[in-house]
Amino acid sequence: MKTKAILLLSAFCMLLGVQFSSAQQGKYTVSGYVKDKQNGETLIGISVGKPGTSLGTVTNQYGFYSLTLPAGDHELQFSYIGYTSIKQTIHLQKNTKLDITLEPSSSQLNEVTIVGNKQEKAINTLNTSINRLDIQQMKKMPTFLGEVDVLRAIQTLPGVQTVGEGASGFNVRGGNSDENLILLDEAPVYNSTHMLGFFSVFNPDAVKSLNLIKGGFPAEYGGRTSSVLDIRMKDGNSQKLNINGGIGNIFSRLAVEAPIVQDKSSFIVAARRSYIDVLMKPFMKGDMKDTKLNFYDLTAKANYKFNDNNQLFLSGYFGRDVFGFGSDVNMNWGNATATLRWNHVFNSRLFLNLSTYYSKYDYSLSFSNSSKKSESEALEKYDWTSNIINYGFKPSFTWYLNTKSTVHFGAQAVYYTFKPGTGIGQEGNDQKTKQTPDKHALESALYIDHEYKPSKKFGIQYGLRLSSYQLLGTGTEYYYADTTPGIRKRLIGTKNYGAGEVMKTYPYLEPRISVRYAFNDQNAVKVAYSRTTQFMHQLSNTASPTPLDIWTPSSNNIEPMVSNQYTAGYFYNAPNDNYELSAEVFYKTTDHQLDYIDNANLQLNPQIEADLLPSQGRAYGLELYAKKDIGKTTGWISYTLSRSERKTPGISMNEWFLNRYDRTHNVNVVISHTVSKRVSVSGNFVFASGTPATFADNRLEFQGWDIPYNSTEKRNNYRLDPYHRLDLSLTLKGKQEHRWKGEWVFSLYNVYARRNAYTVYFRQNPDDPDKKEAIRLSIIGSIIPGITYNFKF
Repeated sequence: MKTKAILLLSAFCMLLGVQFSSAQQGKYTVSGYVKDKQNGETLIGISVGKPGTSLGTVTNQYGFYSLTLPAGDHELQFSYIGYTSIKQTIHLQKNTKLDITLEPSSSQLNEVTIVGNKQEKAINTLNTSINRLDIQQMKKMPTFLGEVDVLRAIQTLPGVQTVGEGASGFNVRGGNSDENLILLDEAPVYNSTHMLGFFSVFNPDAVKSLNLIKGGFPAEYGGRTSSVLDIRMKDGNSQKLNINGGIGNIFSRLAVEAPIVQDKSSFIVAARRSYIDVLMKPFMKGDMKDTKLNFYDLTAKANYKFNDNNQLFLSGYFGRDVFGFGSDVNMNWGNATATLRWNHVFNSRLFLNLSTYYSKYDYSLSFSNSSKKSESEALEKYDWTSNIINYGFKPSFTWYLNTKSTVHFGAQAVYYTFKPGTGIGQEGNDQKTKQTPDKHALESALYIDHEYKPSKKFGIQYGLRLSSYQLLGTGTEYYYADTTPGIRKRLIGTKNYGAGEVMKTYPYLEPRISVRYAFNDQNAVKVAYSRTTQFMHQLSNTASPTPLDIWTPSSNNIEPMVSNQYTAGYFYNAPNDNYELSAEVFYKTTDHQLDYIDNANLQLNPQIEADLLPSQGRAYGLELYAKKDIGKTTGWISYTLSRSERKTPGISMNEWFLNRYDRTHNVNVVISHTVSKRVSVSGNFVFASGTPATFADNRLEFQGWDIPYNSTEKRNNYRLDPYHRLDLSLTLKGKQEHRWKGEWVFSLYNVYARRNAYTVYFRQNPDDPDKKEAIRLSIIGSIIPGITYNFKF
């Protein structure tokens, strides 16, 4: 299969060569970077074009553009929402380098000076199912405890859901949270939240922009089956020292950015630390007085420009959560990433980004009786640690063939080390260690795709991704006998492998295609198909993932997940660019998802594969989206009608059943209104169908005991009450006349104190033990006010 795939890729390249090898006689290329004039940040998605024609392009993720035009005089327009559009006349007689700086608009209320980046409007892009947000849009949203949050922002977009408050991660189009590829400056992040899901790990002061890709994936991305959340960090102000931060009632933050050498090198360092445990300390008595509950993170980036064609970037993130009760119970977990990136311009039409990265996620759990035991009692202690580490290498090329064709190609290699767990138990002087063996894997890929726009109306992007996965020794391969579905498998044999030996190989060819047809400047339709493959799995049999869940690689018993997704959409853009509308439908199937037998043992189990079941998944739905970017009142409305189901042998009578995170209806309304230059208000309303749950529907009386049971044997046979919530926010800016700029943000989360059910459990009525009662567990059931003072100078 690998040989066949390589031949297909070769044929693909030959096709491009035949089609585009003719000399570009009488044509030359203008290329360069587009940056923010005030801070020198490269700008992503800037529209670059010749007014009145279909000739145009957009800057890539690194702010670079390339546009091939006939020789002669041309007027180019550079525009982006929030910046003053400029026009530049060039006399093109040779390949020309032209770097541009854009000035942020002096008034966000002036619709004349704010020109929308038409090339980046959904109606004009080839990709389907992509949502882009920048930090300025996120800052307009109501906040939780006054703090801007990246993950809460994307949860207002169509097709994105979460199990509820306090849930780690998010779900996209019926996928599990581990099926989302979350990238921070191209390094994967495995746990995206602090404080068990209430805050994201991404410091808004260090974030430049984000892209959420839900379907029609470009061939560049792989390794996950549901979505890609691509977050880009700021490079650092290359013009002047800039300090900004915020002081809130839960945590504070500070970011410093400045030039090292003006216009040549700069840096940014951003830090956050929560102090809820410090504020709680005076009220904690007895066993609770040494309670620890905090998180902190540090984000940093530096860059150096060697010359016009070479620039180096180094970025990193380190964050941890700490939770504990004295020395008796302690947990901590966190991410660490580092990315080294080199941008090289070979010539005006060939661009390279070469990235190497490191990513680690680890957690530890400790229990002890040291604070409570008497002198005669033996010390009892238990420590458990686990982590996943990976190293990645990714060269990515962009070849601007001409105004109609752009080719993206490259490679990727990721080496994984999985440490599922080490448990150390101590009783007195007796200490025992239980450890599951480390696992190693190599994931590699080649990819190529071609954007072709032969006319203003028609465009197509098609590509191939060849993914290869190898499970490597040292390790043991387990063989199990076929048993009745739903029962733990019986071990019948093993095979040991030495260091570096290939234990299992999975090659996959992943075709991708997106097609766009525009009826006119306001109306367009798109269709897309993509196949994606995922070689690693998060093991969790709880309602939502927790920081203590285990990651495991594919093996001879765990096949990679393979997803096929079909998408079609209609897109409308208002004539004055004031608003845009879209409607998309999707259908997705996923093979080899994981499910669990009853009472599965997922912790420190070397034969964990015996407790896993292969499962099929399917999801389908309709997504509606309306967005307004310009004017005093901005915002968006999203609605999702969807269904997410699974089918697992031996579970739910072998029939399709609802996923735990299925929500039939999901509505989000985000509105921001600028009252004056110093006052703005915003609101966010959420409504979603309740998530499915499994409850007993009958009971059996036995020797005076009531034993509840599910007579239908159906999983997720009930649905919790609908979830809905209203948030409000008020921003008051101080006088902006001096270098110091400050603002107060007042927020109300859950305005009408809705007690949304996270789950429901049953217990005996304490006043009448013969009766059972249902108890609703709500993570948040009251109004939560927040206040933050943000400053900048």
